[in-house]
Amino acid sequence: MQSWLNRALFGISPDEASFARRGFQDTTPAKRAHLEQIGRTFISGYLASLEARALDALDERLNAVAAEFRGFAFEGAGMGLALTDRFWRRRSPRFEQFLAGRGAAHCYMLHVGYGWALARLPWLRRNPERVRRNYDERLGWLILDGYGFHEGYFHWRATIRDRRVPSTLSRAAARVFDQGLGRSLWFYNGADVERAAACIHRFAPQRRADLWSGLGLAATYAGGAGEQELSKLLHLADEYRSHLAQGAAFAAKARTLAGNETPHTGMACRLLCGVSCAQAAEVTDSALFAIQRSGIAGEPYEAWRSEIRSQLQIAGAALSQSL
Repeated sequence: MQSWLNRALFGISPDEASFARRGFQDTTPAKRAHLEQIGRTFISGYLASLEARALDALDERLNAVAAEFRGFAFEGAGMGLALTDRFWRRRSPRFEQFLAGRGAAHCYMLHVGYGWALARLPWLRRNPERVRRNYDERLGWLILDGYGFHEGYFHWRATIRDRRVPSTLSRAAARVFDQGLGRSLWFYNGADVERAAACIHRFAPQRRADLWSGLGLAATYAGGAGEQELSKLLHLADEYRSHLAQGAAFAAKARTLAGNETPHTGMACRLLCGVSCAQAAEVTDSALFAIQRSGIAGEPYEAWRSEIRSQLQIAGAALSQSL
């Protein structure tokens, strides 16, 4: 009964992923088809979570998705589990159960999916950082990343065209929101690297680094651009190249942890980070170890991102010298 009610209350049509419905910038047929497939896969994972009576059955259904798109299905499921947990006020939240169990390898995507649920529930949007503090001190920030992506994807007129930021966010939270918003720019601009770069440069200078980080993450994880285009993206990033690389490293880690690496991710890491996909993923781990060992004060997620940028610069330079 509740599965039917979930679908009736919270269902989203797969048509919501179309460029025509979203009003996104036009692009090549191949890019549009690829990005729309990602959106539809997210929605299918979301709907599966609304309908699933058992988490084992949900996991089986999500893992039936092709590896390239599987992470998006888990992201959608994260949204559905979080949204229904909060709406029905479950005493044993299914999101936490799934995150600790079958969905653990997709922890990055599940946290991002939670951000979509936050965006849909007004009482969570009023204090998003309270929600974030209930989760891992670093990965919990990805909830705010998901919030930013949702707002760019569904409300681009306010967040991309008018460049508004929710007033409820602290400066630290707004930076992570912008990382998610930067990911949405990849979709909004149809994976066109020149348009995406121009879009970022219409934002205030203090927001651009985080937007480039998100753009690098989406370009590496979602794909849709070829080698020459990604080389052009690196050139366009200019002073923000380290932030572009940091986003790409997060994408590499999310894919390697889940075991769904793609040739595109490897190519993007080589071009944007100067190292392989596996090496970029390892940098995120070594950076985390470094800041935990040093006991750096301050916000842990931003310290992690900063250390990733530093280590990628060293790793890329060392690889270049060895060639």
